[in-house]
Amino acid sequence: MKEYDIFVPLFYNNGAPIEPTKFQELQGRLLERFEGLTYFPQANQGFWKFGDMTYRDEIVIYRVISQDSAASREYLSQLKDHLKREFDQLDILIIERDVGLL
Repeated sequence: MKEYDIFVPLFYNNGAPIEPTKFQELQGRLLERFEGLTYFPQANQGFWKFGDMTYRDEIVIYRVISQDSAASREYLSQLKDHLKREFDQLDILIIERDVGLL
């Protein structure tokens, strides 16, 4: 079983807030595909270095779980491309990890 965290920015690169409807659309897509999700609405800060510059972003996290990792990887790869265009980002971070249920 795999768990996926999708880190979604709250602001465009120009500093303008991303429209709430885009988050609602993403939530609907994930719920339709994975039949469940966890949404961490509190804003988190991410930092990363590129050359001599340090960048900061505010993000929220969506978490989904899947038993079909191959299909989920394909779906999330396509979703990532969509989100990069929709949120006008150079990249969207999606983390995959192995999980087990008790």
